[in-house]
Amino acid sequence: MAADVDKRSSEDRSKTPPRNGHQNREGSPPGPGKASWMSRGFRALLLFAVVPLLAFGIKYYQDAQLLKRHEESLKTLGAEGLFLFSSLDTDHDLYLSPEEFKPIAEKLTGIAPPVEFDEEVIHDPNGETLTLEAKMQPLLLNTMTKSKDGFLGVTHSSLSGLRSWKSPAVPSSTFSASQFRAFLPPKNKGEVGDTWWVIPSELNIFTGYLPNNRYHPPPPKGKEALIHSLLSMFHPRPFIKSRFAPQGTVACIRASNDFYYDIVFRIHAEFQLNDVPDFPFWFTPGQFTGNIILSKDASHVRHFHLYVPTDRSLNVDMEWLYGASESSNMEVDIGYLPQLELQSVSPSTPSFILDQDGNIIDSRDEGGEPIQFVFEEIHWTSEISRQEATRHLEVILYPFKKVSYLPFSDAFERAQAEKKLVHSILLWGALDDQSCSGRTLRETVLESSPVLALLNQSFISSWSLVKELEDMQADEENPVLSKKARLHLEKYSFPVEMMVALPNGTIVHHINANYFLDQTAMKPEEEGATFSFSGGFEDPSTSTYINFLKEGLEKAKEYQIQ
Repeated sequence: MAADVDKRSSEDRSKTPPRNGHQNREGSPPGPGKASWMSRGFRALLLFAVVPLLAFGIKYYQDAQLLKRHEESLKTLGAEGLFLFSSLDTDHDLYLSPEEFKPIAEKLTGIAPPVEFDEEVIHDPNGETLTLEAKMQPLLLNTMTKSKDGFLGVTHSSLSGLRSWKSPAVPSSTFSASQFRAFLPPKNKGEVGDTWWVIPSELNIFTGYLPNNRYHPPPPKGKEALIHSLLSMFHPRPFIKSRFAPQGTVACIRASNDFYYDIVFRIHAEFQLNDVPDFPFWFTPGQFTGNIILSKDASHVRHFHLYVPTDRSLNVDMEWLYGASESSNMEVDIGYLPQLELQSVSPSTPSFILDQDGNIIDSRDEGGEPIQFVFEEIHWTSEISRQEATRHLEVILYPFKKVSYLPFSDAFERAQAEKKLVHSILLWGALDDQSCSGRTLRETVLESSPVLALLNQSFISSWSLVKELEDMQADEENPVLSKKARLHLEKYSFPVEMMVALPNGTIVHHINANYFLDQTAMKPEEEGATFSFSGGFEDPSTSTYINFLKEGLEKAKEYQIQ
């Protein structure tokens, strides 16, 4: 029976039409298989058409939900509240993850996670030592607006710390070469052009700034100890983290070979010049910068240099209180510091030399002749220019520097060559260091991605000190540049003026920073306020600044520039 069943099954199977649409063994044409193939093709075509529609529908639904949440958030928080919320909501999903909420938690609790420092530097008593010398020329008081006693209420006691600081606190000091290990790159860095935070900044637009009513700096920790020791050679009360962002220390590898690094660094720190019973007086250089050439194991330092740049007419910000509390009245001024620098006397050297048997064959005793060493010349296998390394540091500290800001005269020459407008900012203090009167501007709108994109596409950007343009205006030997400076100064109002200018210097549009901030503080429902939702959230300052730039482009068309 089993054989018969198998035989019949085989015969039945031979009569079943083939399913693949091909002819059967007898050569008969395909039957139902052809309809099946056409049915599958239709389903595939239908699926091909439905999937994009389905994806579009999902995307539309998600956008609608996001817009709904945005409207609800705006109604709940208001424009200013939503702006703060959005500054924390980095993925723009209108929900705060624990990581996004961390800045608020740290601000409310006052407890920040411990900074992760590299291994602590262990002093090697037999290692090399480096001698640094400090040099200083005191601030030129005549460069200050409020430098005279009694002017605008300035008292002698207010400036007592400034007037008495005329020389370095420690003219010369010796360091262990191993202490400079703090400048070595972390393990994940090491290539030329790499940048990193030596001392990270802990401030941002949300956290605000550190208190003004302080006299003595907190004890330094980890890598902070070296920076504190270096700056203490200038004055006994250095604060290695400035009150305002960006604070801390950044570094960049400028050059490298098998044994050495040349590392360029930048430090934002400040000094407290007064002590009780006088009220606090903050002395904030625009920046400290410099470089160090050291071996990759930090056993030898070939060169070290730290200084406050003096290439601008004003390079120090000063702020002082008329009371001991944080709410006391404060005065502010800017001045020029001719010199504040540390420099190595010579490369680091060992304290003594051992022969093959471990015996001391020479040493440095007090009053004896120093050991004479001959150092080989360093040849770099990879390097970038100092200017390029400096720009890497600037972009870390100031994201708005992703746009190149050219000197005043260079900007107009470039604009003439490229047939573009000049986006010009005129202000009391520098825009890209701590002697700044445009702090709010650079930390918000100027680093906004839409603004950065528009500036890169349609403008040549520049910023200038009022003092520098006043000098240009008075220069009779360069009448063309003098005229451009005059046109800018005519439109300037304290403290910061943003302008759109033609290549010939004509101002086609301008807005004062105070008016700009007033405009962006308006609620969306108020007439004239700007708040938009398109492809993401735009805070009021971004929208307003983009409108300002676009209005400048439109007004320039009247001059047939565009």
